[in-house]
Amino acid sequence: MSVNELYTKYTRVWIPDPVDVWKAAEIVKDYKEGDPVLQLKLEDETPLEYPVGPKSNPLPFLRNPDILVGENDLTALSYLHEPAVLHNLRVRFLESNAIYTYCGIVLVAINPYEQLQIYGEEVINAYSGQNMGDMDPHIFAVAEEAYKQMARDEKNQSIIVSGESGAGKTVSAKYAMRFFATVGGSASDTNVEDKVLASSPIMEAIGNAKTTRNDNSSRFGKYIQIGFNRHYHIIGANMRTYLLEKSRVVFQAEDERNYHIFYQLCASASLPEFKDLALTSAEDFTYTSLGENIFIEGVNDAEDFKKTREAFTLLGIKESSQNSIFKVIASILHLGNVEICSDRDGESCHISRKDVHLQHFCRLLGVELQQMEHWLCHRKLATTSETYVKTMSTKQATNARDALAKHIYARMFDWIVEHINLSLQTSTKQHSFIGVLDIYGFETFEVNSFEQFCINYANEKLQQQFNSHVFKLEQEEYMKEQIPWTLIDFADNQPCIDLIEARLGILDLLDEECKVPKGTDQNWAQKLYNKHSSSAHFQKPRMSNISFIIIHFADKVEYQCDGFLEKNRDTVYEEQINILKASQFQLVADLFSDKDDVAPAKSARVNVRALKTVPKAPNKEHRKTVGHQFRTSLHLLMDTLNATTPHYVRCIKPNDFKEAFSFDSRRAVQQLRACGVLETIRISAAGYPSRWTYPDFFNRYRVLMKKSDMTTADKKLVCKNLLETLIKEPDMFQFGKTKIFFRAGQVAYLEKLRTDKFRSACIKIQKTVRGWLQRIRYRKIRKMAITLQRYGRGYMARRYAEFLRQTRAAIICQKQYRMVRERREFLRVRRAVVTIQAYAKGMFTRRIYQEFLLHHKAMIIQKNVRGWMQRKQFRRARNAAITIQCAFRRMHAKRQLKQLKIEARSAEHLKKLNTGMENKIVQLQRKMDDQSKELRTQNEQLQTVNTSLGSEVNKLQKQLELLRSQQEDGGQVRSLEEELEHLRKELEEAHALRNKMEEEHISEKMDLTQRVDELERENSLLKSEKEEMNQRILQHSKSTEEEVSSVSLQSELDKERERYQNLLKEFSRLEQRYDNLKEEMSLNKFQPGHRRNPSNQSSLESDSNYPSVSTSEIGDTEDSIQLVDEMGIDKAAMDISLFMKLQKRVRELEQERKKLQLTVEKMEELAKRKGSESRLSTSEQETADLAYNNLKRQELESENKKLKNDLNELRKTVAERASQNSSSNELQDSYNLLLSQLKSANEELDARKEEVLILRTQIVSAAQLQEKTENILNLNTTETDSTPVVNNSTEPVDKEEALKAYHGLCESKKLLEAQLQTQSRQHKDELEALHTQIELLKGDIEDKQEKLSYMMSLSPEAQVEYSVQQEITRLTNDNLDLKELVEKLEKNERKLKKQLKIYMKKVQELEAAQAAAQSSRSKPELIRQVTVQRKEKDFEGMLEYNKEDEALLVKTLINDIRPNNVSGTVPCLPAYILFMCIRHADYINDDQKVESLLTSTINAIKKVLKKNNDDFEMTSFWLANTSRLLHCLKQYSGEEAFMTQNTPKQNEHCLKNFDLAEYRQVLSDLSIQIYQQLIKVAEGIIQPMIVSAMLESESIPSLAGVKPMGYRNRSSSMDTDADGPTSYTLQALIKQLGQFHNIMRDHGLDPEIIGQVVRQLFHCINAVTLNNLLLRKDVCSWSTGMQLRYNTSQLEEWLRGNNLYQSKAAATLEPIIQAAQLLQVKKKTSQDAEAICTLCTALTMQQIVKILNLYTPLNEFEERVTVSFIRNIQNRLQERNDPPQLLLDTKHTFPVLFPYSPSALSLEMLHIPASLNIDFLVRV
Repeated sequence: MSVNELYTKYTRVWIPDPVDVWKAAEIVKDYKEGDPVLQLKLEDETPLEYPVGPKSNPLPFLRNPDILVGENDLTALSYLHEPAVLHNLRVRFLESNAIYTYCGIVLVAINPYEQLQIYGEEVINAYSGQNMGDMDPHIFAVAEEAYKQMARDEKNQSIIVSGESGAGKTVSAKYAMRFFATVGGSASDTNVEDKVLASSPIMEAIGNAKTTRNDNSSRFGKYIQIGFNRHYHIIGANMRTYLLEKSRVVFQAEDERNYHIFYQLCASASLPEFKDLALTSAEDFTYTSLGENIFIEGVNDAEDFKKTREAFTLLGIKESSQNSIFKVIASILHLGNVEICSDRDGESCHISRKDVHLQHFCRLLGVELQQMEHWLCHRKLATTSETYVKTMSTKQATNARDALAKHIYARMFDWIVEHINLSLQTSTKQHSFIGVLDIYGFETFEVNSFEQFCINYANEKLQQQFNSHVFKLEQEEYMKEQIPWTLIDFADNQPCIDLIEARLGILDLLDEECKVPKGTDQNWAQKLYNKHSSSAHFQKPRMSNISFIIIHFADKVEYQCDGFLEKNRDTVYEEQINILKASQFQLVADLFSDKDDVAPAKSARVNVRALKTVPKAPNKEHRKTVGHQFRTSLHLLMDTLNATTPHYVRCIKPNDFKEAFSFDSRRAVQQLRACGVLETIRISAAGYPSRWTYPDFFNRYRVLMKKSDMTTADKKLVCKNLLETLIKEPDMFQFGKTKIFFRAGQVAYLEKLRTDKFRSACIKIQKTVRGWLQRIRYRKIRKMAITLQRYGRGYMARRYAEFLRQTRAAIICQKQYRMVRERREFLRVRRAVVTIQAYAKGMFTRRIYQEFLLHHKAMIIQKNVRGWMQRKQFRRARNAAITIQCAFRRMHAKRQLKQLKIEARSAEHLKKLNTGMENKIVQLQRKMDDQSKELRTQNEQLQTVNTSLGSEVNKLQKQLELLRSQQEDGGQVRSLEEELEHLRKELEEAHALRNKMEEEHISEKMDLTQRVDELERENSLLKSEKEEMNQRILQHSKSTEEEVSSVSLQSELDKERERYQNLLKEFSRLEQRYDNLKEEMSLNKFQPGHRRNPSNQSSLESDSNYPSVSTSEIGDTEDSIQLVDEMGIDKAAMDISLFMKLQKRVRELEQERKKLQLTVEKMEELAKRKGSESRLSTSEQETADLAYNNLKRQELESENKKLKNDLNELRKTVAERASQNSSSNELQDSYNLLLSQLKSANEELDARKEEVLILRTQIVSAAQLQEKTENILNLNTTETDSTPVVNNSTEPVDKEEALKAYHGLCESKKLLEAQLQTQSRQHKDELEALHTQIELLKGDIEDKQEKLSYMMSLSPEAQVEYSVQQEITRLTNDNLDLKELVEKLEKNERKLKKQLKIYMKKVQELEAAQAAAQSSRSKPELIRQVTVQRKEKDFEGMLEYNKEDEALLVKTLINDIRPNNVSGTVPCLPAYILFMCIRHADYINDDQKVESLLTSTINAIKKVLKKNNDDFEMTSFWLANTSRLLHCLKQYSGEEAFMTQNTPKQNEHCLKNFDLAEYRQVLSDLSIQIYQQLIKVAEGIIQPMIVSAMLESESIPSLAGVKPMGYRNRSSSMDTDADGPTSYTLQALIKQLGQFHNIMRDHGLDPEIIGQVVRQLFHCINAVTLNNLLLRKDVCSWSTGMQLRYNTSQLEEWLRGNNLYQSKAAATLEPIIQAAQLLQVKKKTSQDAEAICTLCTALTMQQIVKILNLYTPLNEFEERVTVSFIRNIQNRLQERNDPPQLLLDTKHTFPVLFPYSPSALSLEMLHIPASLNIDFLVRV
């Protein structure tokens, strides 16, 4: 390919520029070989003639196509040169904000000077397990590559981080270590990874400082080795340090600071524990104030000091050691403030003894003040013969003081590093390690000294190793692909290294000059000039004799010789060191102990692990110099790096002003040249930099092929034929085994051909489409013209027809109007005539009516007066007759009373009269009460009528007399009489109207009652409908309330549930660790207790445990229910206190009756035992008395029932009166009646009590009489003549009986008095209760009167509505109260039923036990058969097992069972069997059995899950069984909330004795743990499939492979298997999801839980896919968006096909769906930006911007997303409060909820297969 083909018109090139280094231009005229000038045009349209020469000025560099700009890897560029690299880095850094870029094996990291959210744990998880080229460049990708190669190749790795100060080396190394700590966390609880990370803040505090280039610059180099075991978990670490900048302790340039630890300690000096350090502000100390600025913007030294102390503590450094370290640091500050005063002679100096800082220095270090004061101003000189002390000048003493301060700090630095290594080391054998080298990059300043010389020497060594490694990798790649290769020349910097370290090199000459007693820097410089002037890498400056120049690989550097010798010697006076060795503090003495005299001083390095033993120095004068130490440690480092696989990170500083995302091209080019990136580019460009796999090349460039070229199916052969046709020079490409290798620029040439092909095709398509569009336009215009003509003609015709229609209508309107006008006139005249006639006829008719009305009124008055006179006469006669009758009857009654008093004196007569008298008295009392009520009401009515009539008659008589007195004319009297008669008629009409109103009121009341009944029925129907609607609403509210009103509450609940489940997850993790350590103790780890149900407690106790439940209470409850049904809840509630008191009194009487009955039964039994013939007469008397007592007891029972009925009637009357009363008089009468009935009830109760007392006395007397007769009979047996003795003893017996009866009566009298007192007190209490009840009723009546008055003020319709509303509210309240009452009664009923069942079961057990005992005595061999048959006949859904079979049950049912063993049975069969065993243990009331079985079950399930922690089927099986066991414990717990859906038979199977709520909580926690394990297993299975299935598989053909695959995957990054990495399709992923769903469904897992599992898996798919999309530039294209949208639609279709669309799983895919839409929409105008902001609601602003930055055009015809468009999007999305994180959390777990799901399976119908081998279980 000639130059003429490349440098053509429109080709873009790079030309040098003094400001921007390189500037873009475009060729405006084709270049021909030999032309002296190249015609160019700059980007601002400025023309330029670029001179071209064959030697002096070659042709400019060609630009890469736009489609290659912004590539992840610089070596993927078609043209590899400096301007292409610089431009690619600039575009990625400024436009895409991408700070990482690959350059072959090197990761280029540009410091953004801004905190980016790309280092979270979710990013670590995204990069973990990925190949290096699969994701966007990142420090985590390099760390993952090192970790993967260590595990795969079992070879140690190194990550070399280098760069200028401020380029971000320390941060990059810190993030790499964080990655290793996260991915390779320690397997034990030692938390080594935390300690490794904790070493960073300590090393930053003591080794980092602020410089002019960096606020946190590392002033030392370090190499951290992180050790791993065979399982690749971190077990320890080790740190080596290099060349600490000790001079910073005593000197800082302007705007720089000392080490951070000094400022941190000063900022915390006010703390109590640091008072003795005597520190103040850092401005007060010389060593911390030389830079004139002690603060760093945005840094809080006090907070950083807290972190430093926490890190010390975490690393195990004791508090005392920390305090000692802080004392040493404070002493250095005080030493710097020691003032050295010059003496007069100028040759000596002294220090004031009152110097406070020297005192603090000696006190803090524990040394002698006088000695230190002396040796700071003096030194000791030793010769061969003698030793003498010499004074020092002020300058010498100051230098000695500063040297001492540097030495103390260096020793302390070494001590801290040593102890950090001790804390990080481990006794476990290290299998491999990964080293992280954080070392200074190439440095060049205006003044370069010894430190810069050592740094650049180290970089020379590292660059040599880097070059050789890059060359080696290139060679391996060519050999692997079997490509012939030639040796590539690369710049070898070995001569420069030899100049420095070879024999008689710079370092050797420096060490030799240091050994000379009076060696100087000038002498050393002269030796360098003489020795190395001929070297190509050494130069002498023209204008200086004390400096030299070394030509390094990166640049020329001039070094000043001043200070080289002093820094190389690192001299500290021995006398001062000896004083410090004698310190009273052990740590200070250890810092300067003699062991350091044996080993060389470690000022240049710390804790260097030597490979060979170092021989002991002969004496202290021949200690190794700093340069020698640094060379030795550097060689050890290179040996280590050469023995490992290196990985390179080159940090670039974009500008010198620390501005965020600002790129200075000149500074960047300097660093790119210095760090070896351009050398990597040059080595790659020398060979075949562009590499394509055969499928990628075929998919990209098949448009250049002809149809005949694609006849063969071998793509490799097709590619070879195509390349041989397109590229004529065979050296421009090579065919490897799997790839095609191209020289630089060949891919660009192929892209040009492809672009031309597309351009010609586009022109042809445009031509065809434009012609087609014009033809369509012509046809459309012609059709429109014809249509317009047709519509115009139609319009004209319709307008003429409308004119004719309007003319005809006008004629019709005129005709109609005239007719209407005439008719209106006629009707008006006719209406006037009719009106006149009507008024005339009405006048005549009213006159006739008035005459008839006067006659009628007179007749009515006469009739009423005559009737009143007759009634008055009748009443007078009747009253006289009644008076006579009363007198006669009173006389007759007095006579009868005398007779009755005479008869009543005999007891027999009283007894006869007493029989049945009470009933008659009560009946008569009732009749009298009824008659008195009626009489009272009639009298009141008569009085009201008489008073009203009398008042009216008096008024009429007065008016009549007045009229008679005024006028004596007879006509006037007649008129008055007529008027009187008229008034009487009006009065009668008023009475009739009143009666009518009353009747209407009664009828209306009846209607209202009927209406109320109807409303009650409707209310009941509405209530049932309301309950149904409530249930529906409750079911529907689960979905609607979350979206409308309860979103915040639901989110809080989810957060709380998630927090709880996360804690549970952490608990399970800790429990897992604990089980690994102590397996035996896990069985007894958690044995929760259980408690009895209070409602079931009586199963083992007597009935006295429930004294409140008795037969009397049940009867009273039934009466109360009947009363409530009759009266309503409001009326029944009015006298509830009275009801309760009377009920209590009735219960007391019944208890008395029971006691009497018991005594009577005992007496009967006693009489039966002692009955004999001699006691026939006494036994007959006793039986008669007992019969009498029984009769009395029966009467008492009947009277109690009557009292209850009377009480109910009393309540009814009170309620009726309360509802019907309308005046206070009636209320008072009703309560008088109430009091009277209460009084009669109290009297009746007193009478019954008296009868009870009489019965008691009779029983006592009967017992005493029996004893007496027995004694008498015993006496008679001893005498011979028994008859006369018996006859004589009859009289004394009667007297004694009479005396005993009298005493009994006295006692009963006392008892009656006491009872009367108690009754009087109770009566007072009842009166008070009644008074309060009256007040309540009064208030109720007042409310009703107010409502009545309000209702009367309304219209009739409103009255009806108001009354109906009031009635509805009353009925609803009644229904609520009745519901509460029914619930209480149902509770009571359930309690009684439970007791009855328990008693029945106990009776059955006793009968069964007796039968078993009898059968065992008779037929012991048939015991098993008989019991088994009986239990199978009455199977109650329980399984019995012996205590010793529990381990076998757990082993068979949990440990040894497999899901396929029970696949053909009922789902969750083990759960049902375990619950049936629990039921039996509860049935026999064996709490230990229940506790042991449940604890063993839980522990066994945990063991099984631990053993099968990666088996999805087993985990799903036990999740289903555990949740089913939990549901069974709820369903059969006996709690009402869980019994609503049970069948009656299932309710009978509820647990009786134990409340297992605590175990339910334990099972719930276990279910959550199993669910989390299930999610973990499922995610582990599908996670490797997600990226390949969702982003890489070609679900839609012909969409993949349209973008060139730019990155050259490292051979070491890819899998070495023959088949290559495993790829998955979308169908494989869907198939795997289907397998999960089928397994869970077959195991009987609840559908709700299955939905939650699917939702979690879909969240994992969404998170992993979106994270990969956000971290991969190659998939952010239009075709990927199309592919992704299709894949998500397939997943949604799978959800619909499995009825899982309502499980919220589809909502979790919303972010990835919106990301796919974002890739497909237009991204150009402001309208597009608005549409994107509206569309992408599930994506954060950071994610949207990241996708837009990563968006890659398919080809050159598609435009990139402009920076202005992205800024527009950012401005529009500023209002969003999105979280700062970029990636989704793949480990986020939604809180799981186990909804209650009762089983419809009946336990007694459960079939247990014989294959389970649980024959030891017996059905009960």
